[in-house]
Amino acid sequence: MPSVLRPRYLLVLLALVVGLAACADRKTTRDTEEAEVDAIEEVAQDRDANEAPSAPPPPATEPLHIRGGRADYYVDGVRVQAGSATRQGDESWRYAPPVDREGYAPLDEIGFRRVADAPLSTFSIDVDRASYANTRRMLTDGYLPPSAAVRIEEFVNYFEYGYAGPEGEHPFAVHTEVAESPWNAEHRLVRIALQGERLDTESLPPSNLVFLLDVSGSMNSPDKLPLLANAFRLLTNELRPQDRVAIVVYAGAAGLVLEPTPGDEKQTILAALNRLRAGGSTAGGAGIQLAYATARRTFNPNGNNRVILATDGDFNVGASSDAAMQELIEEERESGIFLSVLGFGTGNLQDSKMETLADHGNGNYSYIDSMREAHKVFVREFGGTLVAIAKDVKVQVEFNPAAVAGYRLIGYENRMLRDEEFNDDTRDAGELGAGHRVTALYEIVPHGATTALAGIDSLRYQTTTLSPEAGSGELLTVKLRYKPATGPGQFADESVLLSQAVADAEGSAEQASESFRWAAAVAEFALVLRQSEYAEGASYDEALALARSARGQDRDGDRAEFIQLVEIARSLDQRGEPVQALRD
Repeated sequence: MPSVLRPRYLLVLLALVVGLAACADRKTTRDTEEAEVDAIEEVAQDRDANEAPSAPPPPATEPLHIRGGRADYYVDGVRVQAGSATRQGDESWRYAPPVDREGYAPLDEIGFRRVADAPLSTFSIDVDRASYANTRRMLTDGYLPPSAAVRIEEFVNYFEYGYAGPEGEHPFAVHTEVAESPWNAEHRLVRIALQGERLDTESLPPSNLVFLLDVSGSMNSPDKLPLLANAFRLLTNELRPQDRVAIVVYAGAAGLVLEPTPGDEKQTILAALNRLRAGGSTAGGAGIQLAYATARRTFNPNGNNRVILATDGDFNVGASSDAAMQELIEEERESGIFLSVLGFGTGNLQDSKMETLADHGNGNYSYIDSMREAHKVFVREFGGTLVAIAKDVKVQVEFNPAAVAGYRLIGYENRMLRDEEFNDDTRDAGELGAGHRVTALYEIVPHGATTALAGIDSLRYQTTTLSPEAGSGELLTVKLRYKPATGPGQFADESVLLSQAVADAEGSAEQASESFRWAAAVAEFALVLRQSEYAEGASYDEALALARSARGQDRDGDRAEFIQLVEIARSLDQRGEPVQALRD
């Protein structure tokens, strides 16, 4: 090798030696740092084990204050300073945290149908309210919800309307009203409402309850397990001596942490809740099986038997698909044990999975974003949450072709039934709880309106002949089927039918009752959030004006909070200046 090249090769060799030494030094440093992290985590775990769960870090559902600048927000329970991860001019902070791991079932919005082609509309009732509370969480965190998260019927059914209760033989009253549609003056809006019988807490049958609590690693954030434990403390305080409670938890495996315990042994139940800690994978299927087995072991034939599942729905061990979980729940519901589901948390909320479980478990689904919502579900609506008074409640509406050219049901997309299923008592439908109310809204296209209605060609071999009742001035007839209770937690095998005709009316929405105006305002707000193609005239301003006119006494502040949410959504949707999001 020429001597002139030797210095160059020596320099390259020297550089390699220095590089290898630096890598070794970095590995040593990284090993040291990892050991320090492990030690910190061990200390944190020891600290958490000794801390009372009643003093958790601030949950993600605490008030988010935005005062003309960037606000802190939470991602998976960790508070992030908005200014620490944004570039100048970056507005993405306004839409954090992301919801890309949250699971929502797609909804195909129901369009207008011609009465000549489809004179009947059939659906199951829905008493879930999770969609409204979940959307509230997103808006107060400073971003708009995805369209699939907005289920209009759950918005409308969230609120108390002061409907009169039943006076006759049926366990619920039926209320109807007709007025001009607020977002299309050519159309009518028809409200069909059910009000379940209200029962005092002391009049409720004894409850055999199993709390099925998700304590997996995904629940390890302030808005999940700590909020869950506090919520169930509220429920525990409502229990009576005749009630019994067991607690099943699940993570990588399922276990019974509290044997069935009388409701007046509150300290024993609270102590079990205080010991909850999060960690591990999520064996939801095993947990549900153990919970049902526990409920069957102490089954009360003269009481209300129910499993209450609290989770973010992020199952990842065992049966985890919606179909597999649905099959499991349908098998278990035959035992006479109902299932209620409570959703918690952000970032990985599996909404569609939890709705599926509740629907097929003869129960209801709520989302808990705050202690205020927990109080609403477990204290204000204790009876409706735990005790069903009617089972498999179905609604079928027949439209008068002489008065109605077309119609559409607003919401209830995942509750639709085939017309023939109305008379099929083997077809499962929704349950109505004590004191619960259900409101459905139809938008009606009268004859003479300019709305284009898609239809089918005229039939060659038959024609439709109107009956004499078509000239009665009736707009439609509402029919309902339900299976009445034959005892606490027991229901008839055959359904009961009731029917009510609804006459036409031409008054404006502003002249309608307070309850009608409020329901219309809530529906209009949801239509705007959904960016509905069937309500071009709907707007935040119209919804606000209607809501303010119908606020009423608002004893619990729910309507005042709704008005604030509309104002927040309007600001975010217009890409205007940030607003201060307040929570009662």
